[in-house]
Amino acid sequence: MAGADQPLATPAAISFQGWCLALALSLGAAVSLGITRFAYGLLLPAMRTDLGWSYTLAGAMNTANALGYLIGALWAPRLLRTRGPGEVLWRGAVLASVFMGLSGFFTDTTTLLAQRLLAGVASALVFVAGGLLAARLGARFPRHNGLLLGIYYGGTGVGIVLSALVVPRLLEVYAAQPHGWQWSWWALALACVAGTAVLAWPARVMSRWALPGAPAGAGGPQQFHWRDFRFGLAGYLFFGVGYIGYMTFVVALLRSQGTSAAAVTVFYALLGAAVIASSRIWAGLLDKHQDGRPLATLNTLLGVAIVLPALTQWWPALLASGMLFGAVFLSVVASTTALVRHNLPPTAWAAGISAFTTVFAAGQIVGPTVVGWIADGPGGLARGLVFSAIALWMGAALAIRQKALKPS
Repeated sequence: MAGADQPLATPAAISFQGWCLALALSLGAAVSLGITRFAYGLLLPAMRTDLGWSYTLAGAMNTANALGYLIGALWAPRLLRTRGPGEVLWRGAVLASVFMGLSGFFTDTTTLLAQRLLAGVASALVFVAGGLLAARLGARFPRHNGLLLGIYYGGTGVGIVLSALVVPRLLEVYAAQPHGWQWSWWALALACVAGTAVLAWPARVMSRWALPGAPAGAGGPQQFHWRDFRFGLAGYLFFGVGYIGYMTFVVALLRSQGTSAAAVTVFYALLGAAVIASSRIWAGLLDKHQDGRPLATLNTLLGVAIVLPALTQWWPALLASGMLFGAVFLSVVASTTALVRHNLPPTAWAAGISAFTTVFAAGQIVGPTVVGWIADGPGGLARGLVFSAIALWMGAALAIRQKALKPS
């Protein structure tokens, strides 16, 4: 039997190892984004009511998380060089679990902001390291590269579905208790611990893999340069600004419209299920194009999904909005990893993925607070979502100008 640090010999064995590693690795995205980042949207209405927050302050919680994410993204390249992606992935997941659990012990605004910031740092380390390992996995099995990347990023949907099944139920059960929302943080922390335990396997196995070499005669730049990806980076910045307002406030919007807890669970679970399915839906698009077309296409569709709740309260349209959003938004993230992998040699992947993660985090810092500030004024949350949709369409207009750097 071949060693875990060497490619397996037969096509069947390669497929089995690839799928198993991809599925286990996808829990990194489940922990870092699906739970650590996005579960807060489910908790926001209860915390806002209990603690007397404005929408601006509620959005600032995710702004703090995004600031931490930016710090983590800037720190990640150095850690990846000194520690390796396997160790960064696993240790980051441990820290994310700890900070999620601690969020259930405090009601002070400053302390909660600090907890969200630290959780953001940890989640960025997990997400960048996991994305790098997913890119290396795709390099081993190039025929399935787009699908393997999609499986990793689609793991976010697992975290979203789990949060949808757990959080609304716990909020209902403990509604009569003082600060009953704290139980949801503790339950989510336990889910992160379980995911971290599974991540130990791909982190250990893939840390022994040699860095894949560039194909003989490959064209294009040999190092990452920001100017080469300026339109893709700009399009991704606006993606960060636009998408996060929806994930932060859509549940609050539904609840303000009188939507029941059970209906919110259905909405959020379907959104998460669509994230999981997105790995298959967009794999061909990510494999076919080496330029900014996938990023532009997905940003455009995402803007449509986000603007729907601002235009109508018709329940089927709201469900369609959530499912379209889920089917698209993590594939935007996967499209930037595919762009880096298509156009740079493996030695430059970490720098490229970290750069895209950095602008993504910068956009997320702006989005929640601006949408919250708009929501506190006339027009409410619906007008805030219109702002988010416009930001995404601006990102699409920029991303379409990103050219491939290597010959097809």
